[in-house]
Amino acid sequence: MSLRQLAAKVGCSPPFVSDIELGRRFPSKATLASIAKALEIGLHELSKYDSREALSALKRLAEKDAEWTFALRTQTDRIEEGKLTAESLMEKLRDDEEEPE
Repeated sequence: MSLRQLAAKVGCSPPFVSDIELGRRFPSKATLASIAKALEIGLHELSKYDSREALSALKRLAEKDAEWTFALRTQTDRIEEGKLTAESLMEKLRDDEEEPE
């Protein structure tokens, strides 16, 4: 599907869809739902690519507490070195949730 076709299905302009695709603009939840429907994928699937809220939360943590800054930087280094993947982190978090207190 072309960008113009998607824009027509969603009811917005092609430049707006292009800006969404490039991360320069962010759609409302209603527009995002329309895009998901037009692309025949789940809204959750598209929402995975919106990192704004998570990045803002991490930034607030880092600004408040030097220990968080160090921990986040350490893990970022591990990710960049290929020593930590999203899957391995999620597995670790699931394991931590399952441990009795």
